[in-house]
Amino acid sequence: MGKSLYLEASSGIAGDMFVAALLDLGADRKVLEKALDSIPAKGFTVEISRVQKAGIDCCDFNVILDKEHENHDHDMAYLYGPLPVAEEHHHGEEDHDHHCHGHDGEEDHDHEHHCHCHDGEEGHDHEHHCHCHGEEGHHHDHDHHHHHEHRHLADVEAVIDGTDMTEAARKLAKKIFRIVAEAESKAHNLPIEEVHFHEVGAIDSIVDIIAAAVCFESLGITDVIVPKLSEGTGSVRCQHGVLPVPVPATLNIVTACHMPLEIMEAKGEYVTPTGAAIAAALCTSHSLPASFTIVKTGLGAGKRDYKERTNILRAILIDTGEGQGDKDEVVKLESDIDDASGEVLGYTMKRLMEAGALDVHYSPVYMKKNRPAWELTVICKEDTKDALEDIIFSETTTIGIREFTSVMRSILRREEVEVDTAYGKVKVKEVTIHGEKRRYPEYESVKKRAEEKGVPFQAVFDLAKRG
Repeated sequence: MGKSLYLEASSGIAGDMFVAALLDLGADRKVLEKALDSIPAKGFTVEISRVQKAGIDCCDFNVILDKEHENHDHDMAYLYGPLPVAEEHHHGEEDHDHHCHGHDGEEDHDHEHHCHCHDGEEGHDHEHHCHCHGEEGHHHDHDHHHHHEHRHLADVEAVIDGTDMTEAARKLAKKIFRIVAEAESKAHNLPIEEVHFHEVGAIDSIVDIIAAAVCFESLGITDVIVPKLSEGTGSVRCQHGVLPVPVPATLNIVTACHMPLEIMEAKGEYVTPTGAAIAAALCTSHSLPASFTIVKTGLGAGKRDYKERTNILRAILIDTGEGQGDKDEVVKLESDIDDASGEVLGYTMKRLMEAGALDVHYSPVYMKKNRPAWELTVICKEDTKDALEDIIFSETTTIGIREFTSVMRSILRREEVEVDTAYGKVKVKEVTIHGEKRRYPEYESVKKRAEEKGVPFQAVFDLAKRG
């Protein structure tokens, strides 16, 4: 059975909140720890704990930076005035997935962290699950500002490529980061390749995005419903100065990705660029089904304590009812192309799939004057239609695209599982129709086992299909 995730973001969304909510839902911690340990970057630890937000028990995911990488911008103090000296001591937590780093009161943490310390450090006080990446000899050259690494897009993607994660998670992490990067690029009016991402390129943001992708992929979720993002008002103090809420990068993301946005009267930045990008990258629908049952709820704690609304993200697994399948609404795009090379068509298909197309295929056709040609068909969601049409016009010679809107499709519910074979575990999609189970092995998983064992692809495929 496929899994649907409802992101209830009426109290904000940020990268760390999303990761925490998925961990609370049951995302695979061992897989996450393996990925975090392999990140080819230093200067951070990761702490997973239980906290109380307004008396509600939540999961907290916290990327802690060392002195060389920490980034403190007191936007909470800017919103609500200077903090008393005694209270300010407790405002050291960072809202670490955004360049505007807010500080709020620390909650009581029920620590159960795992410590995997690099450079020989151990730290098992309170059963920690901390991933410590120690820094080598760096020097502080600035009087009140710590050095922040400036990364280009290629540098960040290299970090993601060097991390031990599935290809699906890697693809998702790059998609999320590119959404943020494109928004920052537009905000700075520079080509994306020329922007130094001192903000979204900071290691804490990269860790959040990698963790978000790994946790999401481990849960086998097929649909994500995000009715709207709820943002506050006022101003925040960022690296570039004081900016209005929503900040430019967040506005650019919701505009480019057609995400519904609600502006609340509450003061504060409730939606960070990374949070908006995660929601945009995963969203398959903005509408909840007419009825459903709740399977499980995960609560992710934010780092800020706002006065009007508690900073918690709810991630809710839902079941829309019994049955062998579901129906959803898609858009079908068609275009006939008779003067483009096979290389162009292949590249166009790759770009369309990376941009969110649900399916892309070519069919041979004969056009007027009996010219052989190809009919390009793209299946997509309404919110990606415009972007996909732009790719078709840009990459091919077509001058017209047919749109079929409100097309209904029936889809079998599926569950991603691993089956044991004589050659090792293989990932398959499992569906049930009329009481009969069918398994569809995943290509990359079969390929990996075939190459490892030196056996034919078909041998592994057949065993995985039988389960």
